[in-house]
Amino acid sequence: MAAPGWQSSRRAVQKAADGAVGVVRRHKPDYQIVLYMGLLMLLGLVIIYAIGPQRANVLNNAYGTDYYGDMYFFIKQGISLLMALGAFALMATVPFKFMQKHAVKILLAGFAACMVLVLFGNIVHVDQIVQCSLGACRWLNLGPLSLQPAEFLKFGVLLFAAGFLGMRAQQGLINDRDKTLIPMAIVMGLAILFVIGLQKDMGTGIALVAILMSMFLIAGLNKRTIAILLSLLVAVGVLLIVIAPHRVQRISAFLAADTTSVDNASTYHIEHAKIAIGSGGLTGVGIGNSVQATGYLPEAINDSVFAIMGETFGFVGLVVIIALFTALLLRLLKVADHLVDMRLKLLVAGIFGWLGAHVILNIAAMIGIFPLTGITLPLLSFGGTSMVFIAGALGLAFQLSRYTAFGSKLERTTHEKNKDSSSRRGVGRTRYASRRRPS
Repeated sequence: MAAPGWQSSRRAVQKAADGAVGVVRRHKPDYQIVLYMGLLMLLGLVIIYAIGPQRANVLNNAYGTDYYGDMYFFIKQGISLLMALGAFALMATVPFKFMQKHAVKILLAGFAACMVLVLFGNIVHVDQIVQCSLGACRWLNLGPLSLQPAEFLKFGVLLFAAGFLGMRAQQGLINDRDKTLIPMAIVMGLAILFVIGLQKDMGTGIALVAILMSMFLIAGLNKRTIAILLSLLVAVGVLLIVIAPHRVQRISAFLAADTTSVDNASTYHIEHAKIAIGSGGLTGVGIGNSVQATGYLPEAINDSVFAIMGETFGFVGLVVIIALFTALLLRLLKVADHLVDMRLKLLVAGIFGWLGAHVILNIAAMIGIFPLTGITLPLLSFGGTSMVFIAGALGLAFQLSRYTAFGSKLERTTHEKNKDSSSRRGVGRTRYASRRRPS
């Protein structure tokens, strides 16, 4: 009995998605999304070029090898950047209705990738398939490349939740417990189990929650339900912290960071991140002159890249970086606000939550106002999977920016849509739409 209802829901989402982008006339996309994304990627490539040789030297000394050359990390980051640009172009080109049509398949593929990771990382232990580091197995080896299934799963949750919640919102069922809240709770519960419980990745789990909560807020979930959800999430978060010794240690380190010396092992990472940012002063020590990148600051090329950029470019450089992220997030909010169809609004809102969670958590951890979570700084940290999927999500937002309306509360009926373009009284115009009739 459940299968026909599930198929019916999928058909309803697909049918609505097919006509969603047709509600508003196609126009020029928001190229500022490309501008801010490109500038951030370029800055990331510059900093990897600057500290790559130092990171290579640290690893060669640690492992007694000469495998890592001076250009190793720069070349790999360049390849990741090209793949990310390809993902952006692909998602900006492939019709959204196609992505929405296969949202369930993409979500299931994300869960399947996580199951493979658990099977070969925690049960069978096949090193050729799964890559483990620091007690966590989070990567699948795909020949010369590696994939982080959690990023794939985030993308699947984004697509599925946008379609499902958008459909429920338009049906007036966004607050319905049985038809909306319980199904989404099951999906998110499984996602959190795989990501936080089995992959030990609290940062990515928080990003998943941010995606969903951003959508719920835009969809119109009532305040009481939001308060209950937040309370449950806090309770689950506390439980997941208490049962994991390494998370308890991170919380303890965060609370003790200002009362211990830099020689204390538990607070070493946080203190050296602050030293890196403080050492940069107003304008930084300059490219290639970072001291913390020579082996003092852990994960200098990955999670701690913001601190290294503070040391290299100084306070001015960090302000520019934060300004670029802020501008990109504001563009996403503007696109979401001016989209007509609820499914599209929720998709861009979810992208905003995804990107915003990464930026806020990473920067807050580096300046000592939030515990370390091991989350990357989007488009800047070394690594390919996160950059590729975030760029792909931004590509979707870029595509949908072609269908924004001039007014954020534009509503058009099918009858109005079929009227002659010369008699559109009371109907808002689309962005960049000309007052002349198209030839």
